[in-house]
Amino acid sequence: MVNTEDFTKRLQQVLEYYGLSASAFADRIGVQRSSISHILSGRNKPSLEFVLRILQTYPEVELYWLLNGKGSFPAKKEKQQTEHTSSPTSSVQPLSETSSAQETAARLYASGELPELERIVFFYKDGTFKEYTR
Repeated sequence: MVNTEDFTKRLQQVLEYYGLSASAFADRIGVQRSSISHILSGRNKPSLEFVLRILQTYPEVELYWLLNGKGSFPAKKEKQQTEHTSSPTSSVQPLSETSSAQETAARLYASGELPELERIVFFYKDGTFKEYTR
């Protein structure tokens, strides 16, 4: 479960990093300004759609950092450090430059820190999804 208070602090860090007001941030990610206000005040919890919009608009924000505080922000700096320290014989191939969530999952899997998978859910832009379970 996401700690809303901690999530709000990390969201504030994102706003400060980009030098944006809450209303400008809402406009950039395509949500109502009141959504940001309600999340920052603790009135509402962030929805999955809200989190995904942040990740799509700002690839420097990592999913695990935003939700749990694990990892670092901005992600680009961490990625550069990881590339310099990884061995050339690593079997994990980069997934996509635009998908920090996928990169984070690949790094965790390669390091052995990722727990065993229970299910995978793919969400599509048309609102449908597919779920795969063990």
